[in-house]
Amino acid sequence: MTSFPRFGFLGCFLLLLVPICLPLTTRAQENPYIVAYDHYLEEPGNLEIEYFSTFGTQRGGNDFHAFWAEFEYGATAWWTTEFYLDGQTTFSDSTVFTGFRWENRFRPLKQEHFINPVIYIEYENTSGADKILKEVEGHDVESDYADSNALLRKELNHELEFKLLLSGTHKGWNFVENTIATKNLTGGNPWEFGYALGASRPLALKASAKRCSFCRQNFIAGAELYGGLGDRHSFGLHKTSHYVAPVVAWNLPSDWTLRLSAGFGLNDQSHQFLLRWGVSREITGFGSIVSRLFGGHR
Repeated sequence: MTSFPRFGFLGCFLLLLVPICLPLTTRAQENPYIVAYDHYLEEPGNLEIEYFSTFGTQRGGNDFHAFWAEFEYGATAWWTTEFYLDGQTTFSDSTVFTGFRWENRFRPLKQEHFINPVIYIEYENTSGADKILKEVEGHDVESDYADSNALLRKELNHELEFKLLLSGTHKGWNFVENTIATKNLTGGNPWEFGYALGASRPLALKASAKRCSFCRQNFIAGAELYGGLGDRHSFGLHKTSHYVAPVVAWNLPSDWTLRLSAGFGLNDQSHQFLLRWGVSREITGFGSIVSRLFGGHR
């Protein structure tokens, strides 16, 4: 294991501890999804720091633990930008840094509607050893991840990923539908497609009069369904992988959110089991704090 993955990701994880020292504030509840996206953006000027892990079983190869750190910033009321750092450990093999991603989400409609569209654009610079499975697209199947890290790292991916995120919240229920289209800029690769669906609801809609950690309204439960839809030359379900995953989020009054997801493959091309978990913390007014530090508006 090289020093960069070891200390780089340790540093990213330790950054999650920094916000403990900042003042506590009240924020909106975070959804439980790990793959699907809803229509809610980060509040302007706020920074959310997140750490996620995926443990995956691997037939024909070694099981793995993939991990990534996210830094999500509310640039404006209609634009959220996010930066990812990815890595993974394949058991009985090695630990490697697998690349970075730059994500942007744009909400064209200001008011809340029955269905709320969001435009998603992401640039990815990753290797073939990347195993975070943040989405499934094209003909991505379990056997693609079975080779050794030394071999997978030779594959370099420069991708543009586009998503149309559709989401609405009604009587406490949130429903999402994400359509994915990805183009690998390396070589003559065709457009690849995928999808993600989700539904979730708090365990209670009425907030407690007291500040508490274990109140039912702090827990949001739901499920995700996601998979690939082939590519431009062979669109459809043939030789694609698909997953279903119950998900739950615990929103703590201290602005921490914990997420847990257990994913199950739905066909022979899928990993049999994916266990995901994550922790996040929002820093309210981060933009103003940075501005004051550098002599900006007071």
